[in-house]
Amino acid sequence: MTQEKIKSLQLLERRKKIVANGVGVFNTATVAHAKGAIITDVDGNELIDFAGGIGVVNAGHCPEPVVAAIREQAGKYLHTSFNVVTYEPYIELCEELAEILPHGDHTKVMLISTGAEAVENAIKIARQATKRPAVICFSDAYHGRTMMAMTLTSKLTYKPGCGPFSPEVYRLPFPNVYRYKGKQDEDTYIDEQLRLLHESVLNLVDPESLAAIIIEPIQGEGGFNPVPKKYLQGLRDFCDTYGVMLILDEVQSGFCRTGHWASWQHYGITPDISTYAKSMGSGLPIAAVVGKAEIMDSAAPGSIGGTYIGSPVCCAASLATIKFMKEINLNEKALVVGKTIMDRLYKLKEECPEIGDVRGVGAMIGFEFVKNNDPTQPDADLCSQIVKGCSDLGLIMLSAGTHKNIIRILSPLVITPEQLDKGMTILETVIKKATNK
Repeated sequence: MTQEKIKSLQLLERRKKIVANGVGVFNTATVAHAKGAIITDVDGNELIDFAGGIGVVNAGHCPEPVVAAIREQAGKYLHTSFNVVTYEPYIELCEELAEILPHGDHTKVMLISTGAEAVENAIKIARQATKRPAVICFSDAYHGRTMMAMTLTSKLTYKPGCGPFSPEVYRLPFPNVYRYKGKQDEDTYIDEQLRLLHESVLNLVDPESLAAIIIEPIQGEGGFNPVPKKYLQGLRDFCDTYGVMLILDEVQSGFCRTGHWASWQHYGITPDISTYAKSMGSGLPIAAVVGKAEIMDSAAPGSIGGTYIGSPVCCAASLATIKFMKEINLNEKALVVGKTIMDRLYKLKEECPEIGDVRGVGAMIGFEFVKNNDPTQPDADLCSQIVKGCSDLGLIMLSAGTHKNIIRILSPLVITPEQLDKGMTILETVIKKATNK
């Protein structure tokens, strides 16, 4: 065992002895400090971060204006609970979110701590707005691990022994073009999926009982699957026809990851409600539910929120994060980073048929490993081998997908061209070695 990993292994062993096994280990890297797109582990090794804390550090690790804002706010007050004592950072952040994420003529916002909380509260708001109980979600969806969020989440391996789950939740197939269209052209396939959506009011759930449909415009844990534009627009039309709330979960795809503040801004539609977290706070726990004012105001006083609904320190971090993102034009950086990654992955795909698909929007990019060039034959073993191989060479990667056969790239968007080139070179080297190219 080399000296360079001794402290990391010791730390991981301490973790194993004291931390509950149910807490996932997605990568065995450790951290002593981090800056930009580089994590320095406890042994002093510099690691290139292509995981971004699961999409949390779009603006980079420890952006200086955010750290300064946290320190300043921490010196004033840490907590009063917004329910008890009103403070300006909460209101200012809500105003900022309404400006960059407008939902019609009048937008209102509530703040909480996590993406799962945002989803839970969005469902409660939709049910109170419609006076209906039912919710439609999708296959391969991920919406969190609290009980309603876990019910909405598709992947069964997150759920063993956790039920019973929330009632009145119904699931439709996500329109995954690569995996399921077969020999159909894309338009025909999407038309078929929209037909199934409209048939759902006959064989799945009474529309008079349907409060909301919740969908990730770009699935995160499910495999970085972008919803086809035609399908999302059809979903908007369906919701308008039946008076159903359209909830878009942007927890992983928001805050410049796709080149917009939210990925739904690529689609030419506006949701009734949308949810955010992760990169809106540069690592501090802050989340939001944003929606049309009349819908948001449907929730009875006290029925949404909690003790930690927008910590003042987290609000300060989020305000500084958004300001920093604007100053450095992070949305534009996402497009540049994304194009660089996509160009190299497309070239790699030509050499390695084991890569069945490369997809993404902006810098939210995934690529899928399959056997025999068959979308229905996922290759999880190869994917796992590549993630580990990258880790051994100092590149932090994450897999995704129901079958764990997809690698997702969520590097900080402030990554330098040199760091990005080095990371992509490591990735290409490991893939070629694993596939004998």
